[in-house]
Amino acid sequence: MKTNFKKWFKAAGIRALKTVAQTAIATIGTSAVLGAVDWVMVASASVLAGILSLLTSVAGLPEVDEATGSGSDESAEE
Repeated sequence: MKTNFKKWFKAAGIRALKTVAQTAIATIGTSAVLGAVDWVMVASASVLAGILSLLTSVAGLPEVDEATGSGSDESAEE
């Protein structure tokens, strides 16, 4: 069980970090000029997206096979 949680946490963390980065890029991209970026809004939207990503991951991750507890990309790492 502990190994399954570690794999899930790693996969969920990677997914959340990607979501945070994508949200930050999209939020910055909506500004016409880089000097006009509302950095507080960028940070809050990105953090919220990361939290929502983690909460969504509770429902399940395709990267982690729940039957065996192994990730779909684990064979590529070995």
